[in-house]
Amino acid sequence: MGMNVVIFGATGMVGAGALLECLDDPRIESVLAVVRTPTGRTHPKLREVVHADFFDFTSLTDDFAVCHACLYCLGVSSAGLSEAHYTSITRNIALAAARALAAANPSAVFCFVSGAGADSTARVRSMWARVKGETENALLALPFRAVYVFRPAFIQPVRGVRSRTDAYRVFYGAMAPLSPVLRFLLPWYWTSTARLGRAMIAAALEGAPKRILYSRDINRLARRAR
Repeated sequence: MGMNVVIFGATGMVGAGALLECLDDPRIESVLAVVRTPTGRTHPKLREVVHADFFDFTSLTDDFAVCHACLYCLGVSSAGLSEAHYTSITRNIALAAARALAAANPSAVFCFVSGAGADSTARVRSMWARVKGETENALLALPFRAVYVFRPAFIQPVRGVRSRTDAYRVFYGAMAPLSPVLRFLLPWYWTSTARLGRAMIAAALEGAPKRILYSRDINRLARRAR
């Protein structure tokens, strides 16, 4: 029997990369994408739920009950946002989704995409790092079979995946020629959307050696998932 996965953030760069890897992996039986707007993709494995209120997922309890893992890839840049607004999006939505899933199926695995620089002590001056760290701590305390936090640094979009943010698209376009150099010289810094997706699948299916994983750990897990 294959694994049923729910993905949050499937219309974003990281989530779209994870979705492609799930659709291609024969071990994944079905994918539920919870979105605000449709992804535009069709696939026999894929079912999309366009959900209006991202602070309340109780209406999806029956759907969550049959999901074995969650790949939480929803995120937003902190640029231009107040701490309250960024916290609302980053922490409150993630916890609403995780708590609803944990209540429906505590035997599930929750994979959360955070970022390099996130601070688990929540004491640093950087607002986004504190909020990410607080979110990680709250998720790790939930009663899942396992929770894994992924802290990638530079993520190269591959397989036609693109960022929805104009500034990020320009940045990734400019960095593309340097990606092979980063991959060779700084393996602890570089990963790709495909590798991150495969690593989350590997953690959900087989576990990971530690609960917080950085780019080098992500790449190692991704190689195991091939």
